[in-house]
Amino acid sequence: MPRRSALFAAAVTFLTPALALAADEAHQKSAEAIHNDKAGLFTAVTALVVFCLVFAVLATKVWPVISKALDERANKIREEIEAAEMARQQAKDALEQYQQSLAQARAEAQKMIEATKAQQAALAAELRAKADAELAQMRERAMRDIETAKRAAVAEIYAHSTTLATTVASKILKRHITPEDTQRLVEESLLQLQAAGKN
Repeated sequence: MPRRSALFAAAVTFLTPALALAADEAHQKSAEAIHNDKAGLFTAVTALVVFCLVFAVLATKVWPVISKALDERANKIREEIEAAEMARQQAKDALEQYQQSLAQARAEAQKMIEATKAQQAALAAELRAKADAELAQMRERAMRDIETAKRAAVAEIYAHSTTLATTVASKILKRHITPEDTQRLVEESLLQLQAAGKN
């Protein structure tokens, strides 16, 4: 028993300063915590005041300028979009007008080509008819010339034949044939030749 009491006393003696030290540390920490809470509250209030001041300055001075610049930018973009849309519509209208003009030009060119072809066909027909007429005239003229040359050649042959026949006849008959006899012989020969040609 006394031994237990001695142990208890020794433990108390040994633990008392430690407990006192621990209590003192706890007290100090509590005081620091209170001090830290006050400092934190002060910091929070200061931050809140600074935030409110910065917000007020931004809301009154900076934000209107930014808002105005953003509105101007939006208006400028809207105007550029409208201008681009108007230019696109004008380009579309110009393209449609160009296509219509091109179609009209093609139609007119086709008409001109058809008219030119018709004129060429008419001119070719006219030239062909004129050439045929000239060819017919030339053929007729050639036939007349041939007929004339034929008659002249036949007449010349008849004349030579008559002269030759007269000479032979006069030699055979031993009598002189007069020009009247020759003329009569020629006429009779011509009539016989013409009659033979008709047959």
